[in-house]
Amino acid sequence: MKEKVDILLATYNGEKYIKEQIESILNQTYQNIQIIISDDCSNDGTRQILKEYEKNDKIRVFYQEKNLGYVKNFEFLLHQVESDLYMLADQDDVWKKEKIEKSVKKLQEENLDLVFGDLEVVDEKLNTICKSYNQYMHLSRKIEKYSKDYRLQYLYNCMTGCTILSKKEYLDKILPLPTNSKYMIHDYWIGLIISLNGKVGYLKEPYILYRQHGNNQVGIVKASHSLSKLSQVRDLSIKMKIGIFETYVEKEEFFPEKLRKQNREVLAYLQMLQNKKNINGKNWSIFYQIFKTESMRQFVLNFMVLNMPIIVKPIFAIRYQMLKQIGKRK
Repeated sequence: MKEKVDILLATYNGEKYIKEQIESILNQTYQNIQIIISDDCSNDGTRQILKEYEKNDKIRVFYQEKNLGYVKNFEFLLHQVESDLYMLADQDDVWKKEKIEKSVKKLQEENLDLVFGDLEVVDEKLNTICKSYNQYMHLSRKIEKYSKDYRLQYLYNCMTGCTILSKKEYLDKILPLPTNSKYMIHDYWIGLIISLNGKVGYLKEPYILYRQHGNNQVGIVKASHSLSKLSQVRDLSIKMKIGIFETYVEKEEFFPEKLRKQNREVLAYLQMLQNKKNINGKNWSIFYQIFKTESMRQFVLNFMVLNMPIIVKPIFAIRYQMLKQIGKRK
């Protein structure tokens, strides 16, 4: 008999797309499922739609009395997992019919602890924007090289939460989710912890229509694209990485001994960079340790932006104006 899979669906003001998403999950080729929904105080018609589904014996619905935020809402859902396997779902996507079946098959055949995959990016009406989210976001090279290694998740998140299938047995290591940085979100942490403790596999074929509609919690638009100055981009990059490594240092018990010292060194290096506005000549070996997994282009670019911003500044300004002229920057 096929193992039961719990599908964790967090909702908030999702009336426009939630029904289509629920139906796409109910119509999967893999039918031994339970959909667990937690609504985070929606004030549109979401709750009315969810009440229509309460009669379905495959669906459990929880209605939060105070707003948790999407990370804590997923944490609540993770505490409700009953089956040995669970998946995460977003309210505005559409799952292709074989998503669960293909994910479970890969996990079982390769004896994995977590499976994640790619997404097909679509617009509000499900017209394709690009066939591969991971290619669009320049993640494919790193995923293909490090998908079975914790280094995939160490510097930034390469696992989109709604593609994840994992095992309940790891929840004790994952929970509670860290909340000290908005840049360390639930899927980032889940992927990192399981890659440190178990086996991870990648499904290259996209089994989700990843809808972009302007109100996504996480989407395909990079935050740095709205910034017109190199100093702003650099400050944001450092701030994001400090938030991540502060989490690592605070949660050091989750890391092997060999990484605890490195995490502290990286955090100190990043904090030092905040006060080096033009040029930094110190601790380049630490930069190498954390960026050596990146492509040569990304390695050089990040090295120059973080350590030699005074050199890159005029090049960035010219590039920004060129991209603005062709409509790729505001």
